[in-house]
Amino acid sequence: MIKVHHLNNSRSQRILWALEELGLEYEIIQYQRDAETRLAPESLREIHPLGKSPVLEDGDVKIAESGAIIEYLIRTYGGGKFAPAADSAAYNKYVEWMHYAEGSAMLPLLLGLYTSLLGEAAAPLQPRIQSEFANHFGYMAQSLGEQQYFMGDELTGADFMLSFPMEAANSKGALGFFPNLDAYMKRIEAREAYKRALERGGPYKLGA
Repeated sequence: MIKVHHLNNSRSQRILWALEELGLEYEIIQYQRDAETRLAPESLREIHPLGKSPVLEDGDVKIAESGAIIEYLIRTYGGGKFAPAADSAAYNKYVEWMHYAEGSAMLPLLLGLYTSLLGEAAAPLQPRIQSEFANHFGYMAQSLGEQQYFMGDELTGADFMLSFPMEAANSKGALGFFPNLDAYMKRIEAREAYKRALERGGPYKLGA
């Protein structure tokens, strides 16, 4: 049985969504953030030295990092779905989106989160943070265009990965500046597998 070490209000929610889309059976091991610090509990360090979530266990396999987990699930259980063929023209772009989600798209969101704790001291950084947010989300909006999903009309692992920065931006009302990204997020939220993942994962509110 696949096990997911799942922290509330975290990146591990997208792993539950991927598992639901794949139609796999899995067990959730729940962890709760500290009410004051918002940090993960120390008990997660018993699972992985970084004390972070998600961590997936599948028999003898143990994997951390969302992108690595999603790649493993699609490669092992996808049956040719949720990723272009490795020898196709689309594969390199797919891999680029898989890495872009955490390597680039999350940076302005994280900077905004952390500098918000500094109050007025963060004011000199805000123009650069806002500029980078507009740069990256503008790029994603342009790339998505009128497509249903980031690789075209079919859902892929790239969408699983990109859902988290979209949700993080949406929690601040920022997707309203990008109508096609807002519509994209609504399409994802309407998927039955996404709804099932929310039911299983428990309350999900970023920034809470």
